[in-house]
Amino acid sequence: SAMVYPGQVIWEGTNVSEGRGTTQPFELFGAPFIDTDKLLGEMGGNRVTGAILRPVVFEPTSGKWAGSHCQGFQIHVTDPFAFAPYETTLRLLAAVIRHHGDRFEWKAPPYEYEWEKMPIDLILGDPQIRKDLEAGKAPAGLKHGWQTEADDFSDRTKPFRLYD
Repeated sequence: SAMVYPGQVIWEGTNVSEGRGTTQPFELFGAPFIDTDKLLGEMGGNRVTGAILRPVVFEPTSGKWAGSHCQGFQIHVTDPFAFAPYETTLRLLAAVIRHHGDRFEWKAPPYEYEWEKMPIDLILGDPQIRKDLEAGKAPAGLKHGWQTEADDFSDRTKPFRLYD
């Protein structure tokens, strides 16, 4: 769960289950309306860099869709050094929006401590990412918007990291 969490937490801002109420939270995700075959087609198969998407049906005991059968995936990380959790989940989110836009929803406020902003905007850190996904922009192109800041942060914090 820890390896996939940085990306899978994104589902908290949507009506897609992030696997809470199961024995594998964040490794599992899905919703009753998800067609795994369509998403696999969008993703180019069940292999993503550093992981395998295993189609599953699960029933959360609590949280979103509690007591309902959810179709989705288990993300099985095969190479933790190559796996990019945030980018992988953005690709999956874009596929869900594209193929299930009629049933997919963003979660409405409140979220945690905030009563006005969209929860997804807080989770993603920028409302522009949500707007770009809604507009159908490819997640690969979104990375350029944050890469400079991410590289700068990495450079500034390198002397303080014990493990790199």
